[in-house]
Amino acid sequence: MFNKIFYIVFLISAAFVPVHAQNNDTVMVLPFENTSNKPEFNWVGESFADALSGLLKVPSLNVISNQERKIIQQRLKVPLTVLPSLATSLKLAREAKTSLLVAGRYNIIPAQGDVAATVSVTAKIIRVNEGRFLSEDFPDGKRRIDIVISDALQNLQTVEGQVAYQILYQRDKALPFSQNQFVENANKVPARAFEAYIKGLLSSEADAQTRENYFKNAMRLYSEAKSGETYADAALELGHFYLNQKKYVEAIDYFSRIPAESSQYAEAAFYTGLIQWQQNNYEQALAVLRPLAEDLKLTSVYNTLGAIAIKASLTEKKNKGKSEALLKEGLELLKKASESAPDEPNSRFNYGYALFLNDNFAEAAQQFRSVLGNNSRDGESYFILSKALAKTGDATAADLDNQARRFLTENNRYAKLESDWSSLRFESINLRVIQPPRKDFVSVILIRKQAAPAPTPLNETETLLAQARALYKNGSDEEAMKVLGRIVVSEPMSAEAYYLLGMIHLRSGDLEQAKNSLRTALFWDSKLINAHISLAKIYLQKGDCLQAKNYTASAMAIEAENQDAMGLQRQIERCGK
Repeated sequence: MFNKIFYIVFLISAAFVPVHAQNNDTVMVLPFENTSNKPEFNWVGESFADALSGLLKVPSLNVISNQERKIIQQRLKVPLTVLPSLATSLKLAREAKTSLLVAGRYNIIPAQGDVAATVSVTAKIIRVNEGRFLSEDFPDGKRRIDIVISDALQNLQTVEGQVAYQILYQRDKALPFSQNQFVENANKVPARAFEAYIKGLLSSEADAQTRENYFKNAMRLYSEAKSGETYADAALELGHFYLNQKKYVEAIDYFSRIPAESSQYAEAAFYTGLIQWQQNNYEQALAVLRPLAEDLKLTSVYNTLGAIAIKASLTEKKNKGKSEALLKEGLELLKKASESAPDEPNSRFNYGYALFLNDNFAEAAQQFRSVLGNNSRDGESYFILSKALAKTGDATAADLDNQARRFLTENNRYAKLESDWSSLRFESINLRVIQPPRKDFVSVILIRKQAAPAPTPLNETETLLAQARALYKNGSDEEAMKVLGRIVVSEPMSAEAYYLLGMIHLRSGDLEQAKNSLRTALFWDSKLINAHISLAKIYLQKGDCLQAKNYTASAMAIEAENQDAMGLQRQIERCGK
């Protein structure tokens, strides 16, 4: 709540600050240098980089995230384990197109007797384009501005809040906030949990056990100090940790703990959807991924979601209308993927295949020619291209079919495809989706749109929602699902549509589908109290007392006297006993 109020007040105040404060600088923060010769305190330097990158995010200042800074270092072959020199730091900053660079050093004096360990930090601001330190005119001459602060090590986050305030104040003397506000924001994570999290980030990926233990300790310490709340940053790291080890159940478990209103939710949801796709759980994958497509605008998201929709269309045997709607959805998404990255062969292959399935044979042929221009030994592309050309009566179809035979000899692949094709079974063609690296998310602003686009006129969407409500109320779930399917295809940010889908799944006893749809509803509208209550009931039924408690608390934060939430609270008190 503090963060939201802080941001709103900042926006309002920004209208009244001088013009020079509106300069949209971009800043990068480097890890601070440990001058104490005590390597056990190296984590403090990374802590400054991570904390300041978050604290400096105000409307008039763009911030290079700590993770993006690491990727830039790796791209320029600057080791992450070595603190870069000033010249190298400026090179990194220019590569990231930043105008300000924050660097610093710190000294740790260990505890002695009754005297607590202390940290002394000096931070400096560098104007990148000029290659000089930020300075100010004083009556006796121009001086470099250094920020110097000392405090007990246990107050490290307080120090980081003070440093963040001083950086912003030195940049803009009209900063309309007190230092205490930044200190309060800096201390949102319990100190011991934050320390464990930073140590987890610094631990070697080769030392899996240590890395896992640090993040689990961070989550435990956070939960103990915050009445069972989830430490989203640590949960995200654990989700990726298990995903890299192909422990998919554990990965989904930690990804799913991240609240829908959290800034980490989009990344967690994407990888959850990817796992569901790999396990052929198409409906669940679509439910998780649909809200992310327009929000992230990533080729990998469009391609993944489009491929899932096409695969779901092919496996839908009972409902022709639903199959056609999924094919249409897949086509639109794959078209965006191919247009956003014309040289990316996987999205072109998938788009071409979707066009073929939609009987757009000439357009499909164009896509596969482009794919073959990138890889002239792609047997599957030759195969589908030959079928597309045969449909148009092109005489070259036979020659391309021979090329397909030539490159599909392994495991008698050509014969298998031909047999399936003759029987109108198209599932044997594998749509091409590659798990993208996390860096794909680094340069994307993972925030929800303040104003949702409306491809469908508002009155039409509202009419369909009213129709779906009435069908659901009357128990006509199958008909309601059809109407809701039309809504989410044309209006993928409709929180109420996903809420109604969740309630239909819940009524049919499909708790997993219900959970996914309700979480998606909360992604678009975190104030949807009935979704919080329904999720609490689901987790209570599954015996997950902690999650039930969290969603009940969220509901009561919206409406303290809600009778359903109060009843759940009494049930949760007995949960697990």
